[in-house]
Amino acid sequence: MTVDSKDRKTRLTVLVALGANLLIAAAKAGAGVLAGSPALLSEAAHSVADSMNEVFLLAALRRSRRPADQHHPFGYGKERYFWSLLAAVGIFVMGGCFSFLQGVDALRSDHQESTAGYVAGLSVLGVALVAEGGSLLRALYQVRGQRGAGIGHDPALRTVVAEDGTAVVGVLLAAAGMALHMVTGRVVWEASASLCIGLLLVYVAYRLGKEARDQLIGEAVDPELRDSIRALLDEQPEIDSVASLLTMRLGLDSALVAARVDLRPGLDSEDVEVVSERIKAAVVKAWPQADQVFLDITEAPPSPPQASAAAPGAPAGHRRESAGPA
Repeated sequence: MTVDSKDRKTRLTVLVALGANLLIAAAKAGAGVLAGSPALLSEAAHSVADSMNEVFLLAALRRSRRPADQHHPFGYGKERYFWSLLAAVGIFVMGGCFSFLQGVDALRSDHQESTAGYVAGLSVLGVALVAEGGSLLRALYQVRGQRGAGIGHDPALRTVVAEDGTAVVGVLLAAAGMALHMVTGRVVWEASASLCIGLLLVYVAYRLGKEARDQLIGEAVDPELRDSIRALLDEQPEIDSVASLLTMRLGLDSALVAARVDLRPGLDSEDVEVVSERIKAAVVKAWPQADQVFLDITEAPPSPPQASAAAPGAPAGHRRESAGPA
């Protein structure tokens, strides 16, 4: 599956989630105000936060595909992580904090309250559960279609799955709180539901924010990929040893590979250049996402004759740098 095809599917998944959240947010807010339900209002804030986040993710999908330029020679792949971080902040502020405020306010007024309009509110939550569940199934279907990758490192798809999964749990919590309020006549059950929704959103925001932060700072590629690249370098007949191998993920389908290698003795300058280009091309061919490959080459010194010793102060070897992407 090509990158453009993956992006089109992810964009459709985000648009489905956005449409569902906008309709649900309006319905929850209206029913919450009429019923005076803190749990329903918390869920409305949750859906508003999710809707804003889907807008962020659409921006991430568009902006991250801009080509590299003079100011950003490695491209704009990390735009996805930046907008994903904003989405995590949105979940925390607009969803989690508002839910906490609703729960605390309801606890302060813990007394018998009218539950008029709660039947309509529960009906809205039932529709929301179907819509959120459908959006979640759409996202999980895309994840299943990415064989061997799953959610992987796509922050847009990962955020949609997290939001929709949290939304389903949040609807169930709100419905349970409203139902117990109707049965017992005490708002403490709804207040508890709002606090639980807030805790859930704060936890999800923390996890998404932490992952986005790690990727923005500069995260290495998966250990399996790193080990495979090292194994390929070790297999090259001209390489004596791999002194060090550093990697960094530059975007969803872009990674930097920097290796310091010792070549076997006896290669002249032209051979070293040809070998360097061939090795870099082999890495890119095997793993197209490793599109920025840099080699720091050190030529191993020739073995000294048995009858003579190396002159004092003689250099251990000669380093050649092959810098630049393959």
